[in-house]
Amino acid sequence: MVQYMQARFFLLVLLLLSAIWGQAQPFSHADSLRGALRAERTCYDVTFYDLEVKVDIEKQFIAGFNDIHFTAVHHFRVLQFDLFDNMSIDGVTYEGKSLAFRRESNAVFVDFPAEVQVGHHGVLHIRFSGVPIAASRPPWDGGFVWKKDGNGQPWVGVACEGTGASLWWPNKDHLSDEPDSMRISIVAPHGLMAVANGQQRSVKDLDANWTKTEWFVSYPINNYNVTVNIADYVHWNEKYSNASGIHDLDYYVLRENEQKAHKQFAQVPPMLKCFEKYFGEYPFWKDGYALVETSYLGMEHQGAIAYGNHYRPGYNGYDPLKLGWDYIIIHESGHEWWGNSVSCRDHAELWIHEGFCTYSEAVYVEELWDLKTSIRYLRSQRGNIANRSPIVGPLNVNYDNWNGSDMYYKGSWMLHTLRFAVADDVLWWKTLKTFAETFKHKNTNTQEIIAWWNKKLGQDYTWLWREYLYHAAAPTLLYKLKKKGEKTQIKCRWLAGEPNFALPIPILTSTGESSMIQPTTSWQKFTLPVPIDQFKFDRRTWYGKTRNLKKK
Repeated sequence: MVQYMQARFFLLVLLLLSAIWGQAQPFSHADSLRGALRAERTCYDVTFYDLEVKVDIEKQFIAGFNDIHFTAVHHFRVLQFDLFDNMSIDGVTYEGKSLAFRRESNAVFVDFPAEVQVGHHGVLHIRFSGVPIAASRPPWDGGFVWKKDGNGQPWVGVACEGTGASLWWPNKDHLSDEPDSMRISIVAPHGLMAVANGQQRSVKDLDANWTKTEWFVSYPINNYNVTVNIADYVHWNEKYSNASGIHDLDYYVLRENEQKAHKQFAQVPPMLKCFEKYFGEYPFWKDGYALVETSYLGMEHQGAIAYGNHYRPGYNGYDPLKLGWDYIIIHESGHEWWGNSVSCRDHAELWIHEGFCTYSEAVYVEELWDLKTSIRYLRSQRGNIANRSPIVGPLNVNYDNWNGSDMYYKGSWMLHTLRFAVADDVLWWKTLKTFAETFKHKNTNTQEIIAWWNKKLGQDYTWLWREYLYHAAAPTLLYKLKKKGEKTQIKCRWLAGEPNFALPIPILTSTGESSMIQPTTSWQKFTLPVPIDQFKFDRRTWYGKTRNLKKK
């Protein structure tokens, strides 16, 4: 009977999850090992990674080591790091001694001979090797990408957001813990260029066949942003000036595309100028800014942005407004602020990366064109909103199974809606920039963001944030219209997940201007100076739906 009741309870939990997240997804122990902050993870803080990897392109095989420099946050005897179970661990040493370890799914638990004390600084040396997962549909499916360029030369890359960096190198694979800095050494076949994150420190021929290139990252970095690119690249450097000085822009492209790249990458300086105006200075100038041509569409690899848009306008040639700008350059560069600098702590809250970054596209259009064009651009994306599952997913399971792209487009429209609910552009732009600067090089979460914005805006907008982030359905205005002479009376209320949802919305008047009403979740009446046959909602500044219950 107890087992029967437990089974029924478990089934109810699964049904509840299905209702909340749009589909039943039973989470496994492996999901918890990957996504939860267990004691074996919270016991230590990573301060530095020293990663070296040799890439045998012919065999699609990699081998190397990673030194995890850490500080003990709690006393511990067991520590967890992560490496996919198809990869071999060839040894784990600490202070010159081999340590025992056990593997459970993609987690690795290391046993220390004595308790490590709080505050102790240590280095865990891990040797690894194997054939890493090959990405079947990069960058959406994680893994290595083994291609050849148009001249038959090797063209290698990796993308692993969501899947996790531990698919190819051992690390503490949780977004909440980033190293303060990192060294990346790539051993690649002689004659090819190896590009990673940060600043290149050295290039050394080890013998006639292999060359070692060392890169150094001066800032905290998400593990999934750590990258390897190997190809017959052409490199050039340009300079960018702002109030703080002169900075490096580096470009790595296939030899066959150099001429096209020079023309296309001219979009970079205006983009940087725009984003620095609205979000604060580029967050990684000590490492510089770089675009690296890849065989896949793109990825926000910190300081080494993956570019694979084929030098086309828009999204791989799709440019609905015919504005001509390159989506990958603008969007992936936006991630340097939103995702790489301001980062989430749990993958379920990836909207912090994608919502703000997608909104940055509209900011870019408004700056280089105007607000009218920016709203047209936003409206071109509105049809992508699915409203099938909440934007924020379940925590502690490395959630990566959204039903749609609402974290991008609905997240962007949420911010656009909030801007016009605030109805004070000076305050809006000041708050947005201060947010980017306050959380620069930091991890945060949804609740912290909501509280911070409420304080800075001087008003509680929790109802707005929560409506768009935690409820799948779009807020819907239920309404009835009634003729009042030359005017129109609207009786309306919001149908919303948040009981105190009270979004003000504009109605177009007979003069072509907008008149604001502020419905709540209770029925209210408003009389507006517009004939009933001309009544129209102004949908340019808010996201939601409307439902006419009755006309008279």
